[in-house]
Amino acid sequence: MTNDHEPKKTRSSSGQASAEERVSASEAMRSAAQQLTELLGRAPESVSALRPTEQGWEAEVEVVELERIPETSSVMASYQVVLDPAGQLLAYERGRRYTRAQVDRGNSR
Repeated sequence: MTNDHEPKKTRSSSGQASAEERVSASEAMRSAAQQLTELLGRAPESVSALRPTEQGWEAEVEVVELERIPETSSVMASYQVVLDPAGQLLAYERGRRYTRAQVDRGNSR
């Protein structure tokens, strides 16, 4: 018998965490990068943000979209990734695109 206030912690037959069990921040980062690589066919450069949400995790992942020479002129993209508590990708969306050498200047454009 379980208490309604306690999350159910079960494992599927494959041994993976159920949706009610939250993975750690480092596991969520690895999961976001790995799953986005599978979808885009390009490995992310970095995970620039990660935050827990009521639905799981949200991450911002930086990806090289177009490699150029010199490297500073390569085109980068920032992807917003939504993961469930177990670290499974639910959605992703490409946000802004920029050159690698571009520096954020606050809200001014």
